[in-house]
Amino acid sequence: MKLSTRLLRWYDKEGRDLPWRKTRDPYRILVSEMMLQQTQVDRVKIFYRAWLKRFPTWKSLARGSNAQVIRAWAGLGYNRRALALRDIAREVVHLGVPKTEEEWRKLKGIGAYTAAAVSIFAQNKKTLPVDTNVRRVLGRLLLDKPYPQSSVYLPLRAKGSILLGETNRHADLVQALFDLASSHCTKIPDCAACPLRSVCPAGAKFLAGRVKTPRRMMPKPRERIRQGKKYPDRIYRGRILRLVRETSRGVRLEGLGKRVDPAFEAERDTQWLLDMIYRLERDELVIMKHHKLYLS
Repeated sequence: MKLSTRLLRWYDKEGRDLPWRKTRDPYRILVSEMMLQQTQVDRVKIFYRAWLKRFPTWKSLARGSNAQVIRAWAGLGYNRRALALRDIAREVVHLGVPKTEEEWRKLKGIGAYTAAAVSIFAQNKKTLPVDTNVRRVLGRLLLDKPYPQSSVYLPLRAKGSILLGETNRHADLVQALFDLASSHCTKIPDCAACPLRSVCPAGAKFLAGRVKTPRRMMPKPRERIRQGKKYPDRIYRGRILRLVRETSRGVRLEGLGKRVDPAFEAERDTQWLLDMIYRLERDELVIMKHHKLYLS
């Protein structure tokens, strides 16, 4: 039995019921992909439905102001993604919906993975979006690598293309890989219960106890952390943005430091606070007027 057939039979029985799998609308697919970046699926399901009520089409999102978009995105984090999505919508309204993976990649804010994902899930193109989940599953299945690194990208794309060629259900096959990564082929996999255990070379190594699990699959992110602060700057930036988002009257700079960090000391931390505000302004998330912060 072909590997693709095994995967699809399992997916037809065990696949997750996710709202973005019930559409081929490129806009809705792109919204889901942007939200799923660094955000758990269960959380995205809630925000996905709410977002589409507020901005159901490319045109409605393209008309959205920075403040409207940021408020609608509230709770998802990495707020620059919301503005990037809105800017993409404006480009699509102006130029039309891309028809190829290469055209998707030309839009600012869309990288290789997202371009491939929209192409396959919305347009059923035979292309393989490779994220950490797909790399982990196919690296084990096709390359016999228990913990494949990013260097396998090209051979993985080549072999993955052959796998996609075994079926015309390209989108479902990739969704099956996502679900297998979530249910069985995790960092420490459940090979004994995996539906592909009989054909996975890496699975045999796991079951035999011949695999050493690395501490980290991905390099530790390099985050800006102020000396003496408990959290990275992005946490404090998020607090600033939340305070601004929750009022239309603006947030006064006076007293903001203590609201963002109870341990704030004016002499030591004022420049640090201002630097974070400047970065929020540069990202077009806030503006400063008369010593108050507003959504831009």
